[in-house]
Amino acid sequence: MSQIDEKTSVKTFPLQMVSDALLAELTVLAEGEAQIQGLSLPSQPAALRTMHIRLDSLTVVAITCALDDILGFEPKDIVRAGGYESIDAAMNHMMPRIEAAWIKRHPVRA
Repeated sequence: MSQIDEKTSVKTFPLQMVSDALLAELTVLAEGEAQIQGLSLPSQPAALRTMHIRLDSLTVVAITCALDDILGFEPKDIVRAGGYESIDAAMNHMMPRIEAAWIKRHPVRA
């Protein structure tokens, strides 16, 4: 690979893959938590995303291992202490932090 090729071969953040994997993991977590808490689940996926349900920070940290294969590293310090009140709250907080961790590991070289 030439010097020019190395500079132009920038790894793009796999936004859709990360988002899909994180959403799938958070959905399974929320469904399990709803069952434990005796809550009825909404029939619409969009309603589940906004449903008020406690997602413990330690459990959320544990599910982030699903992102390791996609990212090629384990993202650190992306989960809010105290957890989240919905899937969307978790997604909205974590996705920018995951992307920032990606950029830190894959800086654009000029």
